Amino acid sequence: MIKRQSLKRSAAFVLCLTVVTGLTACSSGGFPAFGPKRDDASPFAPGVNMRKDAEDGVEVAHRLMAAGEYELAIRAFNRAALATELNAEILSGLGSANLGLGRLGQAEKLLREAVAKDSTQPEVWNNLGVVLMERGKLAEANLTFRKAYALDNGESDAIRDNLRLALAKTENSATIQNQEDDYKLVRRGSGDFLIRSVP
Repeated sequence: MIKRQSLKRSAAFVLCLTVVTGLTACSSGGFPAFGPKRDDASPFAPGVNMRKDAEDGVEVAHRLMAAGEYELAIRAFNRAALATELNAEILSGLGSANLGLGRLGQAEKLLREAVAKDSTQPEVWNNLGVVLMERGKLAEANLTFRKAYALDNGESDAIRDNLRLALAKTENSATIQNQEDDYKLVRRGSGDFLIRSVP
């Protein structure tokens, strides 16, 4: 009898404690958050906002290219390819990033694959022409720049400048071999990247 009363009291106490704890948690104060309180003066980084849409991986990679962060751009392009598909824009971006790092063989291979996937994009033809110039394949580079210029209808200043440089270099190859030329890589949409000649 005493044991039953003791059990009833214990159960009533646990129930009462659960109700009080639940009501406390539902109050406006609630339980204290773990870690420091976030405000504008806090030195701690904010958490991840799960409600916002993620940035487009290709756009992130292009921003990294514009900042000259070619290794990080390659990683971003690879992540974008895993999330979507390995299309001409991503292949072109990977090729351009490899060119920025001086990996001319890899850059040429990737840009040729990009042209094979989509031969209608003047930006990809332009970037392939830049790689061919860097590799000393002047005749093929001229044809490639001409193709880019034709597809672009002469609208891009960067492609026109690259074609002009390539023609000048071909005509005067004996006299300007040591000249520093700045070729412009072009990306789809707006913006271009300046690539200096690789030593």
